[in-house]
Amino acid sequence: MKVHTVYLAGTVLALPAACALAQSVDVVEVVGRRSAGAYHASEADGAKTDLPLRELPQAVRVMSRQSLDDLGATRVDDALDYVGGVSRQNNFGGMWDNIAIRGLAGDSNTGMALLQNGFAGNRGYHGPRDTANIERIEFLKGPAAALYGASEPGGTLNIVTKRPLWRSAQALEAYAGSDGFYRTTLDATGPLADAVAYRLNAAVEKRGSMRDFVTTRRTLLAPALTWRVAPGSTVDYRGEWQRHRGLLDRGVAAIGGRLDALPRSRFLGEPADGDLEVSNTTHQLTVQHVLREQGGERWALRAGLAWKEGSILGYATEAAATLRPDGRTLWRQRRYRDYDARDVVLQAELAGQVRWGGVGHDVLMGVETYRFRNDQLMMRVLPSAAAPYAIDVLAPSYRPREQLPQVLPATDTRERQRNSALYLQDALRLGESWRVLAGVRLDRYQQSLHNRRTGVTTQQDPHATSPRLGVSYLATPHWTLFANAGRSFRPNSGTDVTGAALAPEHGRAREAGVKWEGADGRAGATLALFDIDKRDVVTGDPANPGYSIVAGAVRSRGLDADFTGQLDRHWRANASLSYIDAEVVRDNVLAVGSRLVNVPRINGSVLVMYEGAAAGRPFGLGGGVTYSARRPGDSRTQAQIAAGTPVFELPAYTQARLTAWWRVTPLVRVSLDIDNLFDRTCYTSSYQSTWVAPGARRTAVLGLQARF
Repeated sequence: MKVHTVYLAGTVLALPAACALAQSVDVVEVVGRRSAGAYHASEADGAKTDLPLRELPQAVRVMSRQSLDDLGATRVDDALDYVGGVSRQNNFGGMWDNIAIRGLAGDSNTGMALLQNGFAGNRGYHGPRDTANIERIEFLKGPAAALYGASEPGGTLNIVTKRPLWRSAQALEAYAGSDGFYRTTLDATGPLADAVAYRLNAAVEKRGSMRDFVTTRRTLLAPALTWRVAPGSTVDYRGEWQRHRGLLDRGVAAIGGRLDALPRSRFLGEPADGDLEVSNTTHQLTVQHVLREQGGERWALRAGLAWKEGSILGYATEAAATLRPDGRTLWRQRRYRDYDARDVVLQAELAGQVRWGGVGHDVLMGVETYRFRNDQLMMRVLPSAAAPYAIDVLAPSYRPREQLPQVLPATDTRERQRNSALYLQDALRLGESWRVLAGVRLDRYQQSLHNRRTGVTTQQDPHATSPRLGVSYLATPHWTLFANAGRSFRPNSGTDVTGAALAPEHGRAREAGVKWEGADGRAGATLALFDIDKRDVVTGDPANPGYSIVAGAVRSRGLDADFTGQLDRHWRANASLSYIDAEVVRDNVLAVGSRLVNVPRINGSVLVMYEGAAAGRPFGLGGGVTYSARRPGDSRTQAQIAAGTPVFELPAYTQARLTAWWRVTPLVRVSLDIDNLFDRTCYTSSYQSTWVAPGARRTAVLGLQARF
């Protein structure tokens, strides 16, 4: 679909000044896609404190529901380019979400650290997350281990799902767009009785693509209930069932370091493998009870239970690491995966707001335990000179199912993780101008990995202490200076070639910055400098391909900035900017000084929306632009340096988008979203030079939203 238009843009530095004239706009909570609402948030559930974000000594970016709607985001990764310090990572061929925050990514085999309503949301397997039941996404930058345990020192995400409302409302939405995109969603809420309210979100989606043969299908069902048992006592339930199906798509291959040698539509797997299916089910139950609320003092108990299952099932053909010497023949391996994981978490917290010794305290004391089980069965066939299982990348010929090679047993393991933790946090209000946030978490961790093929079981029992300390100075009613420091850890799965368990990764992060918030609280900005170190990083074993060793240390330094809010009663904007210098500082395999994969030194974004009325009907028009600089496309090894192998990098890219809507009647509106407006070729992430993910071409989506 050809569309000729212009996009709206701005600069991060100009926006806070413009907001000095910002006017208040009322926000009404609605179901379905919003027309007018807030970009800027004053608090974040994931911080687990009553301190407003302006006073919190930590950089936090909240992607509001309004932002998601203005971006036309149907998946979480549709919004990632609009947050400072975030860069895309290998997403397992489109089968899950994966990012790095401030240059540091999570486990390359399971994806990024992620929370859902304060519970661990990414142990195991989860397909790309649908936004139909998401109220907002909280990017908690810096180490979160003092509250949540195992995590990355660069930060984590807390996804907050939609809660039931105490008034009846329903929304039905339908979308159709380029490349065979079809989507329908339902959002219904209201009271079931005087003390019980419900919410139900559902989505069904079929998505084609510019990629040959690649089509994905998704189904989401997310019920929620709130029960007011008694004054001060509430029971909340959040459920989610999602199934995501499609070909595993590892992307295109670079030939001689060039990505333009192949069309971005070229598929290098085998269509006859059929769909890989990622399924997951989540149940979360929380009980809250106010123990005491009198004279400015408040104590409350919270208990939570979360149960999550996830699985991956199906065949996939995946490229080898390099092309053959002729520059066009690519050997591949075929894999069958039957992965299944279950995670059960129990939390109990006591929270209080009190004054002791003339100082205000926001106290949190909590305990947590979880039991995680991960079964992995993989069968595969590897290429060899006798049976190369190759494809000509310049003139591919695909095989019928009966000619695909038979897979043989390769991996059959059961991993068990057990953890018990105690955590404490205190936010102190020292007069009018100073805030201190101190916390610590003690984790007792147990891990076992049983190899069912060999009968060997490996175990480790690491303990971790994760402290953090932060200070804020409220210099004026609008400006805050802050600094914090903390430690983190993350257990590593798997073993080395001898069968020994891999030691956990440990991180240390420091951060300092400034925050600004407008007089009406409708706009705000944060600028932060950071310095992060991580050691015991797992890398591939050069002497034993297919195995890993604990060999590395990395460092990330830089700055990131975010702006969110209303410019006046018609205009609102999001903006971000980051500079990240992330590199290897010690390793037995990777080259010291080499930059980390998929992490650009500079990226930025702007999203601007205007809303008004014409002929008595409200309308909205806006657009966004994102920029990502050049970045490494694979890990640079010492052997490559010695051999003089050229550096493989992904090129820089800039993309623009346009969004528009018009309210046809008070309850019906139409929308148009156009991504990659100028149809620029880009490559969003890479794992190696034969697994490079191309960005989508220009796409247009027409939507119809009805409330009733």
